Amino acid sequence: MDHFHIARLSIEPGSSYRFSDALCRKPGRSVVRGLRASFAAVDPEPNAFAREHDAYVATLRRAGLNVTVLDPLEAFPDSVFVEDVALCVAGIAIILRPGAASRFGERDAAKDALSRAFATVVDLDTDGFVDGGDILVTEREVLVGASTRTDAIGADALASILSDVGIQLRKVATPGEILHFKSACGLLDAETVFCTRALAATGCFTGYQIIECPEGEESAANLVRINDVVLVSAGHSSTLALLGAEGYDVATVPAFEAAKLDGGLSCMSLRWLAA
Repeated sequence: MDHFHIARLSIEPGSSYRFSDALCRKPGRSVVRGLRASFAAVDPEPNAFAREHDAYVATLRRAGLNVTVLDPLEAFPDSVFVEDVALCVAGIAIILRPGAASRFGERDAAKDALSRAFATVVDLDTDGFVDGGDILVTEREVLVGASTRTDAIGADALASILSDVGIQLRKVATPGEILHFKSACGLLDAETVFCTRALAATGCFTGYQIIECPEGEESAANLVRINDVVLVSAGHSSTLALLGAEGYDVATVPAFEAAKLDGGLSCMSLRWLAA
């Protein structure tokens, strides 16, 4: 892999949750064929998904982001989950290698879109796999969780790219029932992680402050901190009360259709802080 040099190094203070821009993609009618852990699950309803996605984009904009919304890719049912195919960090965009072969074609579309926003766009050159849903960026490091979609070979290739911009990657284990690492966690601020009890028990967040997700509301763990607002999926009253008591400003966003495809709030946008 060719090495490169850019002026902006490492993760800047606050940039793990301070963002200026986001990229989203509208869900297509083909979203009913999206991947999921159990195909016995109820299919998402395209019109309802589109309305929820509109609400999600509107919430990102209220949080202060300049949001670019791309047209649907009907040939790729999961393409609404743009986070899985790229990572935007430290002023560069990295095109990942998704763990589901049916999603490989999304990479070219992501590269085209991100090339308009980033001077440096790098392909993850590996035989391994990394899904963006398994990547948590903090201000100390980038955590990558092993899953059915992300393997050690892919994580090592990503570590090589990140080392060139002064960022350390740490591989962590995740409980087997978790589809993506961030299905069970989200960053609240530079020092604090919100996560399920099962993920906290693995010890992967040693050294961070941990707020555990209320029992029975584990799907709320995939929250997103954007500037001064924490986005939480609707329907989790105990989580709202807990985070409010901790002093966080919380906004709820409907994500019921995304959840039918094991998706959540972080999955539906790529976020970055412009230089």
